[in-house]
Amino acid sequence: MFSRDITLATVRINDLRPTQMTVGFREVKAKRDHWRSLEGDRDEAFIGSHMIPVVIGPGDHAYVVDHHHLAMALLQEGVDGILTSTLADLSGLSKPSFWTYMDNRGWCHPYDESGVRRGFDDIPKAIGGLKDDPYRSLAGALRHRGAFAKDLTPFSEFLWADFYRGRIAAKHLEHAFGAALDDAFAMAKTKDASYLPGWCGAD
Repeated sequence: MFSRDITLATVRINDLRPTQMTVGFREVKAKRDHWRSLEGDRDEAFIGSHMIPVVIGPGDHAYVVDHHHLAMALLQEGVDGILTSTLADLSGLSKPSFWTYMDNRGWCHPYDESGVRRGFDDIPKAIGGLKDDPYRSLAGALRHRGAFAKDLTPFSEFLWADFYRGRIAAKHLEHAFGAALDDAFAMAKTKDASYLPGWCGAD
C-alpha cells in the first residue's frame, strides 16, 4: 500500500483531485505574482523543486494532500503539468473506506468557506472548483508575517482561520485587509490563541 521509495510523476493539474474544499484566494494571487516574477526557465527551475504530494485513490485518481494553493495558482497561470510525489497507493479501497482512511490520517479537510464540516462528496472533483475562504488568506498572511510558526499539524492554518471567524468581521477583511491583519497579529499573541499549532507565545 505504501511506497518505500517516493514515486515521482508529472500529472496534469486539471486531473488532480483536492482533499479540501477551500483555499485563500489572496494567497493564490500572491503565488501567481511570485510565478510571474520568476526569470529564466520557470518550468524547470520552479516546478522541478515544488512537488505536489498526492495519494492515489479509487479510480487511480491522484488526490492532493498539500500545496492546493500552489496547484491552483499554476492552473490559473496556464501551467498544464506539475511534478507529484506519491505518498501512498490506496487505489484498492472503496470510496467510503478511502475517505475514512484519509480523514483518520489528517489527509483531508472537508470544511466549507464558513468553517462548517461537509460530506466527502462535497469536496470538489478538480482544483479549479476550490472556493475562497478569506480567513485562510488571513492565516497565511499572518504566518508569513511571523505571527505563528510553521507547524507539521495537518491543515494548521485552517485552525488559525477558524480562530478568527468569530473575532474579525468578514467585511473588515474584505474592505480593510491590512488593518484586519494588524488586529489579527495582536490577537495571535494572546493566551486565547495558545492552543493553536505554532503559537509563538504572548508578548
